[in-house]
Amino acid sequence: MQSVLDQTYKNNELIVVDDGSNDDSASVIETFCKQHPQIKFIRLEKNAGICKAFNTAFKISTGDFIIDLAADDLLLPHRLASGVKSFESLSKDVGVIFSDAEWIDPGGNHIDFHSSKYPHQSIPQGDIYKDLIERYFICSPTMMFRRAVVETLGGYDEDLTYEDFDFWIRSSRTFKYHYAPEVLVRKRKLKNSLSEKQFRILNRHSTSTYRVCEKIFKLNKTKEEHRTLQHRVKYEIRQCIRTLDFLLVLKYWSLLMKVKSAV
Repeated sequence: MQSVLDQTYKNNELIVVDDGSNDDSASVIETFCKQHPQIKFIRLEKNAGICKAFNTAFKISTGDFIIDLAADDLLLPHRLASGVKSFESLSKDVGVIFSDAEWIDPGGNHIDFHSSKYPHQSIPQGDIYKDLIERYFICSPTMMFRRAVVETLGGYDEDLTYEDFDFWIRSSRTFKYHYAPEVLVRKRKLKNSLSEKQFRILNRHSTSTYRVCEKIFKLNKTKEEHRTLQHRVKYEIRQCIRTLDFLLVLKYWSLLMKVKSAV
């Protein structure tokens, strides 16, 4: 929250959602909000999940550009200014801007840069729909997107347990992406983060990934896109075997047969 208040671009709106936390998060937020009354605070009595929490905040938001910032991550002071400046210079069909990030530990100490694993020159721009089916390369909290993107999608899909893969796929089918090769966000690496949990045995996020793959099959327009999905499904089958989710393996196998018939 402080990293948002510290932005050099002051025409911003901070909406905080406590998604039914069972620790002292709500009281800490309330104390902070008393000191900064411009913050809008929504407290959900029951845990509704990332997607519904975001949609709840979006409904009362008014900004032209949106950042979905997790509680553990930090914006660098010029993040908003950089994003607004970029959007103002880009065509309207560019719906999402993303950037490099610094990975930090729980204590805020430097670990690495996102670009160390995903070099700047390897990052695609423009129409990156097929690239997003193929591989991961976006650090989610670095994204800044036009309000129109969320409105076009009808918000996040609340039937899913996580949002980014689905958002990338659905938004990139309609909007172009732009990459800023600079560090604008500090991403905290935690042992119990969503990205870490998705590779655990019988985790609940695998079903969401499968549902996104089903959406990809329906959104695909070319045989090349179907071939890319084919490789993706094979990868997900290996992941499901690794996490002992054999029921999902069967579902993926059925999807794979459909994709093969479309190639």
